[in-house]
Amino acid sequence: MNEIGLSEEEIFSLLGNAKKKDFRYQRVLSSMCTYPHEIAVKAHMQFIESNMGDFGLFRGTHDMEKEIILMLGGIYGCNSAEGYLTTGGTESNIQAVRAMRNFSRDNRLRDNGSCDSPKARQNIVVPASAHFSFDKVSDILGIEVRKANLDHEMKVSVKAMESLIDEHTVGLVAIAGTTEFGQVDPIEVISDLAVSKDLPLHIDAAFGGFVIPFLPGEHRFDFSLPGVTSIATDPHKMGLGTIPSGVLLFRDFGYIDNLRVHAPYLTVDTQYTLTGTRSGAAVAATYAVMKLLGKEGYTKIVSRCMNLTRYLVKSAKDIGIRPVIDPVMNVVALDVPHPAALRTRLSREYGWHVSITQDQKALRLVIMPHLNIEIIDMFIGDLGKALDDLDKSQEGKG
Repeated sequence: MNEIGLSEEEIFSLLGNAKKKDFRYQRVLSSMCTYPHEIAVKAHMQFIESNMGDFGLFRGTHDMEKEIILMLGGIYGCNSAEGYLTTGGTESNIQAVRAMRNFSRDNRLRDNGSCDSPKARQNIVVPASAHFSFDKVSDILGIEVRKANLDHEMKVSVKAMESLIDEHTVGLVAIAGTTEFGQVDPIEVISDLAVSKDLPLHIDAAFGGFVIPFLPGEHRFDFSLPGVTSIATDPHKMGLGTIPSGVLLFRDFGYIDNLRVHAPYLTVDTQYTLTGTRSGAAVAATYAVMKLLGKEGYTKIVSRCMNLTRYLVKSAKDIGIRPVIDPVMNVVALDVPHPAALRTRLSREYGWHVSITQDQKALRLVIMPHLNIEIIDMFIGDLGKALDDLDKSQEGKG
């Protein structure tokens, strides 16, 4: 740190230089985040000092948080849902599994008069397509994460999930909008499985939560299904909120109460959150953009992204590239030769930021609101060139 502070002009010069090193979203087809809506930015700045870790001091901000939960609960089939805003899907998933573990512990205490840990390690059953945050869940909570195989449509096999359940399973997880393929697991069937096994079911809808409700047709993934006990969704993705903003919802207070921690020195004596300090600015941003857009606004945004997604898939087919599955939402996995090498070439030679699937067999693209037809056309043109370059280089090696 300097002995004497720099001038504001010098500071903004440093900030400008740092900003130049960041990728502009217009060249990014790998991220599930995008530019926040203007009203979200304004609301964020207006509440920049608000701390939901001690929400008794910021009652107006807390009222907005409660209304966000009610709005999302209504969309997700439960007007009495409980929850709070998190930093995003990772925190939400950790807390959901923590609630499952504690719920199981409390049941053992009630049934056996003891909360001693079982001899065998507790486990949850998740799809193989689950976000890497569940690996963090395993490390942090000491819970085994059992991964069930996918079918040919990249949905989890319900039979595979059932085969992994045993007496030490504390919960199930399904995905509504997988990170790699944008696929929705057969959640109606998994809900039935959860009910039959008397297990809680968490839905990771970090991406799909602000997409699926605004698509034509019906993909049931929410509290309208009796087995679903919690849902994670991220306003800072397709919700167009500011970073970081996630939401964790529970069907009722009974589940969130398993996260209770006493904090007697605050204006409220109980917390249910993972982090202590929480951003009231993100609450305000989420509230503002949801109020502004409403269902009609989000439907238009999702429709536009889906139109762009279909346009990209058609354009890719025109140059001989097909998707691994027909896109369910605005995520596309393209079946291309040498995906890792292609990604590197697209980045170094053409300035595009794309990603690959975990098995390194497909090129992964996310069609977010910052993209348009002109950008898609430029990308497809460069993709064709990069494929030709790659073919030539492979021939040279041969």
